[in-house]
Amino acid sequence: MTQRDHILSYLAEIARLIEGLGALAPQIEAAADMWVEALSAGNKVIFCGNGGSAADAQHLAAELMGRFLIDRNPLAALSLTVDTSALTAIGNDYGFDKVFSRQLRGLAKAGDVLFGMSTSGNSGNVVDAFLTARELGVKTIGLTGQSGGRMAALSDLLIAAPHDKTNHIQEAHIAIGHLICALTEAALCSPRP
Repeated sequence: MTQRDHILSYLAEIARLIEGLGALAPQIEAAADMWVEALSAGNKVIFCGNGGSAADAQHLAAELMGRFLIDRNPLAALSLTVDTSALTAIGNDYGFDKVFSRQLRGLAKAGDVLFGMSTSGNSGNVVDAFLTARELGVKTIGLTGQSGGRMAALSDLLIAAPHDKTNHIQEAHIAIGHLICALTEAALCSPRP
């Protein structure tokens, strides 16, 4: 296969994946509704994930705190992936599986939404955060690959990207995240004059 063939094949796979996301429209709408309900009540959206999903968690939190498509006031959001001192201290003292749940216990309140991202759906620290969220009355949205993994049973709402390869799942995740941001922003915000 030539480089050009590889490029065209890869892009064709992404196109099929993105087109297939239409089947997830009900879950995407439901996720936006959960965000809108939480934010309207003075609560926040909390993000977590590992590796590329950590980067996406920060990205989506920034879209809400900054702006996405509309110049507007910030929407309350944070990512549990950004505080390296907390991550390393908690990881060292309690184990890596506790890095998100420990922060959640200190920062979350009932009515918040936890948006956990894991391509496998089996990331131990995200799973542990979902268990903690249940104890705290925090709603959970799981964004995973097609199997859903352990997060499937722990999510109030599961959005499973229809693919089994990490890179393509992550490509779907950012498209889904952007859609939820756009729907949330449109529901809550009027553009500034």
